[in-house]
Amino acid sequence: MKRSLAATLSLVAMMNSALACTAVDIIAADKTVIAGRTMEWAFDMKWTLVSRPKGTELTLAAPKALNLPTITAKTKYAVVGVSANIIPGGTILEGQNSAGLGMSGNFLPGFTQYQTVTATDKNYVELLTFGAWALGNFATVAELREALKVTKVWSDPSIPTGPTPPEIHFVFNDRSGAGIVVEYVNGEVQISDNVAHVLTNAPTYDWHLTNLRNYLNLSTIGVSSREVGTSNVTAIGQGGGFVGMPGDYTPPSRFVRASALRHVVPAPKTGGEAFETVAHVLNNVDIPIGAAQSKLPDGSLVSDYTQWVSLKDLTHNTLKIADYSHRLNYLTIDLNALFAQDKPSEKLISDLPYPNPGVAGADVLKP
Repeated sequence: MKRSLAATLSLVAMMNSALACTAVDIIAADKTVIAGRTMEWAFDMKWTLVSRPKGTELTLAAPKALNLPTITAKTKYAVVGVSANIIPGGTILEGQNSAGLGMSGNFLPGFTQYQTVTATDKNYVELLTFGAWALGNFATVAELREALKVTKVWSDPSIPTGPTPPEIHFVFNDRSGAGIVVEYVNGEVQISDNVAHVLTNAPTYDWHLTNLRNYLNLSTIGVSSREVGTSNVTAIGQGGGFVGMPGDYTPPSRFVRASALRHVVPAPKTGGEAFETVAHVLNNVDIPIGAAQSKLPDGSLVSDYTQWVSLKDLTHNTLKIADYSHRLNYLTIDLNALFAQDKPSEKLISDLPYPNPGVAGADVLKP
């Protein structure tokens, strides 16, 4: 059945209304690696904090029509992450493992085409299992890079995934500070070193790097004064060097804004300072409810907003997380304590025990 142009544009608008994620990472002078991200969405995805112990069984299957063997494998590392539990079985889109590998999945609509598994392939993983597989089996970016060269990642469009199709690219970081962006374009894996230490959404990562050339004029130092005729005209305040930096919430603008800020902030000395630095950068792409809206085909409005923010300390296995209602009160989770329990657990992000301001010791979750 053919869809009218208006209906198609409405559908695209609805898809793009939930696609505003930003990831930023930084390395402190003490070698602590912090990787943070925001998750923007317009719909209730039942975001859930999940813990999966080492030895969790994963089922790695190929498309049924190929009649290839289903592989059952146990993970090598414990994993804590965030899953979208409206998807059958949940799918991990954000997380870190006990070896210090971190991952953030950001949406890449209109540019993603996954790989085609053939009858001769021996290594394959369906997209919705990809996050659990990657975090569960690899300790470093280098290990994962090699595995992706020989592993087909495919998607099953028959699986219900909610209001947005699962078109995703990923950023991975490890304790060495190395980072890569993994994308599937035209049916091929595309791996890029994350030289910007930033990832947003569409278009692809290489496009965003090229787009940064349009903003080479941005500077931390503005013009303080200038002679205009016989008058000396002075600046009305600091920050003029960033005139022209885009302030909207589209992925290209957020990429420029986050990149500009990430590379001008003073280098943090400690992990604690790095947490604060990444949080401040991410504050500049935080979306309040009502600021980024789309109209659905029925005429109703939906608002994209920052549903949660996570900050991962990959060096010391610590996670800070906050939902929309607790944006100023991060919950700090000692992941080593969760890993030591050696059992699975899950809890809705909205139901986590966020700290009460002014209560001593309330900011640490002790399982």
